[in-house]
Amino acid sequence: MIRRAARALALVAALFAAAAQAQPEHPEIAKRRAAERRTFTDAEIQKGFFATAFGAEMRIAGRVDGIRKYIVPVRVFVENRARPDRSAQVARVVADIGSRIANIDIALTQERKSANIVVRLLNERDFAPTLRKASGNNRAGKIQKSLEPQCLSGFRKDSELRIVHSDVFLVADRGDFIFYDCAYEELLQSLGPINDTDKVAWTMFNDDVQMGFFDVYDQYILNIIYHPKVQPGMTRDQVRALLPEIMPEVRAFVAKVNGLAH
Repeated sequence: MIRRAARALALVAALFAAAAQAQPEHPEIAKRRAAERRTFTDAEIQKGFFATAFGAEMRIAGRVDGIRKYIVPVRVFVENRARPDRSAQVARVVADIGSRIANIDIALTQERKSANIVVRLLNERDFAPTLRKASGNNRAGKIQKSLEPQCLSGFRKDSELRIVHSDVFLVADRGDFIFYDCAYEELLQSLGPINDTDKVAWTMFNDDVQMGFFDVYDQYILNIIYHPKVQPGMTRDQVRALLPEIMPEVRAFVAKVNGLAH
């Protein structure tokens, strides 16, 4: 039964990925993809990794000095409260993410109780009230004042920095490009690299960078985080010691899924 369910989830992901490829890409996304830099040195990759995988753009509670990641299958539930309904677009984003991170099991679920990521699709007018209801007035006000977000994600973690649950809030009625840009950034941050940075020009986790797709540079970051030898709670020094061993494997995978020379 478990194997059958896993095969079904894999088939659904493949179907969504195929549907995404069949649809014409938004012109803004296509323009950015055509201009994307796709070749990086190890030092450039590691700069972005350490800038985003450690720390937090807004520290509310808990440690931020170690790796945070899921170590269990990730199941995403979409709760639509908006028009247009962009549930199918979230499904395509989730399938794409799953195809570009080597060691993650991520898929949609139709059962909220089995989800460890909940994506709320909202109209813009409902964003702030929903955030207040979900996180409390004081915390929501602090977030709004500090970040002025149009989309947001956050997660809960245990004492060993294993992520146990993530919440993603996306505005659905601001247009296709803004939606895809937000969906990729927030879903990926909900998997661990929660810290935004203005020090790295190639990552979507820079508020001055809008991509609308899962770019090569950020694939390197997520594939380092989700490498089996990188464990929750590891410090910068512990991961730095591992990088010479795991980078060839990370590079080989990213090259394969993107058709890069390796």
